[in-house]
Amino acid sequence: MHIVFLNPQGNFDASDSHLTEHPDFGGQLVYVKELAMAMAEMGHRVDIVTRKIEDPDWPEFASEIDHYPGYEDNLRIVRVSCGGPAFLNKERLWDHLDEFVHNMLAFYGEEPPQFATAHYADGGFCAALTRNLSGIGFTFTGHSLGAQKLDKLGTSLENLEEMEARYRFSRRIAAERLSMSRAYRIVTSTEQERLEQYAHPLYAGAVDVQADDRFSVIPPGVNTRVFTVERGDRDGATRDMLRAKLDGLPGPFVLVSSRLDEKKNTLGVVRAFAESRQLRERAGLVICIRGIDNPFEEVDRLPENERSVLKSILATITEAGLQDRVRFLNIQSQMQLAATYRFFAEHGSVFALTAFYEPFGLAPIEAAACGLACVATRNGGPSEIFADGSGVLVDPFDSGDIARGLVQALAAHADLSERARRRVSAVYTWRKTAQGYLSVIEDGVKAARDRGRTIPRLDAGKLITDHLRHD
Repeated sequence: MHIVFLNPQGNFDASDSHLTEHPDFGGQLVYVKELAMAMAEMGHRVDIVTRKIEDPDWPEFASEIDHYPGYEDNLRIVRVSCGGPAFLNKERLWDHLDEFVHNMLAFYGEEPPQFATAHYADGGFCAALTRNLSGIGFTFTGHSLGAQKLDKLGTSLENLEEMEARYRFSRRIAAERLSMSRAYRIVTSTEQERLEQYAHPLYAGAVDVQADDRFSVIPPGVNTRVFTVERGDRDGATRDMLRAKLDGLPGPFVLVSSRLDEKKNTLGVVRAFAESRQLRERAGLVICIRGIDNPFEEVDRLPENERSVLKSILATITEAGLQDRVRFLNIQSQMQLAATYRFFAEHGSVFALTAFYEPFGLAPIEAAACGLACVATRNGGPSEIFADGSGVLVDPFDSGDIARGLVQALAAHADLSERARRRVSAVYTWRKTAQGYLSVIEDGVKAARDRGRTIPRLDAGKLITDHLRHD
């Protein structure tokens, strides 16, 4: 089968240039890349269609066709021109997506793909327009939705003009509504994502979250080439670094590896250590922070929002006298992170993700794939991941419950580690994700192909204004 991934924002190349280092190069691109590779490994012809950029500041993305090493036969990165040669961030792409679609269809000519899978709102709009022009069906994966972001940023009638200028919510939410209504199927990572995010009032009338035939819950996977119990080439150097950093602090350990974001609630784990003598006596605490080696001395080097979060963590450590029980690590890559997970797994350690809400929870399944036992927030995706008891779920708003869960997991490390690893192998691999998508796509290809439906103007401004007025 010939399948196309529509992902106009960001870009893709063999070196993963800028990946996770720019807002348009986030986890969504990792998802698309890994899923496309898994489909290609299963024998399908796959294209990732993105934007051609001929900009000296972004030289990696100028060629029309690119490949990932080892996938040259049936996986292509296809770059299509639109909006001129310069890099444009996702908020500035909306005016050029019609051109993107027309140029993509011209590229394929008389041999179009059989089906499309669209990612994020801009990809969804492109897929809806492609279906209108060619009859090619599509699935829609939102990854994150504009309505939740609008709410999270505190958008109000008073600041709506400012928020609209920055985030183009009227375009994004209109595109999401169009994508939801025109897609053959909407793909979510969890049942909770379907029932909570897509039930937002701003999507009323575009999709019925109770309609089972409109949704497929397909969890993403772990990159098992990297996250595995088998040691890699970099493990030796990473282990030497870790031993030096631990400086004699005995294991086991509680390991936290989340970005410095208040909602990730690393502070909750630190407070659990501060308040629980049993936990302090049982384990040391290791916190991964990318970009700095000594947080107490280098905290002011961080961006303001990260600096504020870290200062709260450091203050709690100091007030509780935890300096001798806490170590910080500067982990620079996925390979080094996986090696770090393996090292701590061999010391009977536990991975902790105590976010106030976690939409899916890829981090704990990556840790589990490397042999760590896991303690995770009960709010969001982890409640489905560990529904079988292969991980310990805790209330992220209760530091006492976090401490309880960590002590429980440390005591049952061997059993939890084995059960979580089996759970990942059975459910959370990219091959499993690809199989889920392909099952939907095969049905979608058989469905009636239609075209010629009117594409409405992308403007949910009145809808947003009415929502804010009555909120």
